[in-house]
Amino acid sequence: MTGKPSYEELERRIKQLEREVLEYVRKEKEFNEERKLHEYSHLRRTISLMKINEELKKELKERSRADEEELEQVSHRLKERIKELNCLYDISRFGANTDFSLDAILQAVIDFIPPAFQYPEITCARISFDRYAFTTKNFKDTRWKLAHEITVNNERIGTLEVCYLEEMPALDEGPFLKEAKNLIGAIAESIAKIVEREWAEAEIRKHRNHVEKLIKNSSTNIAGKKIDN
Repeated sequence: MTGKPSYEELERRIKQLEREVLEYVRKEKEFNEERKLHEYSHLRRTISLMKINEELKKELKERSRADEEELEQVSHRLKERIKELNCLYDISRFGANTDFSLDAILQAVIDFIPPAFQYPEITCARISFDRYAFTTKNFKDTRWKLAHEITVNNERIGTLEVCYLEEMPALDEGPFLKEAKNLIGAIAESIAKIVEREWAEAEIRKHRNHVEKLIKNSSTNIAGKKIDN
């Protein structure tokens, strides 16, 4: 039968518990600081896109007397930037919701992508992450593709791919506008922030459970020792 711990052993466990609690507080503080930086990053990107939107509106107004074809081009660019802004806003809003699992968030992110592209009806997307793949229902890997790595702490954890299902006229990046390349880079960055936050929260929960277990065990041992005395 295992004997009850000595006072020295209880004291050692209590000191260990104190160290665990301090470490938990430190990690939670770091996590909260990272969350603030993440929220600021999304706010800054949104403000940047809003400025682009305003600049294009101004350009559209200034060219009100231009020929019809040129005016149509400017209007088209404006509509494309608004779609990109909406996509990034939806990802930011949904990613900040802690009521959903990481799988549900990544699937939602992938479904937000096609409407943001020039040809949404033939656009599909895929996130390859940790041996799993999240795809739009119409996904097909084609040669008309843009891809961007997803990195956390300078380590590649996955890939974001956007494909066209049909060949389209050549533009800046194959059949894609140069803004499309910038867009998937911003989306990949948002995905990385979401994953990083989910991992940090999982680590905090794990550490909290460990601390609570230590507290419970220490309290039980102390109570048992007092009864014996």
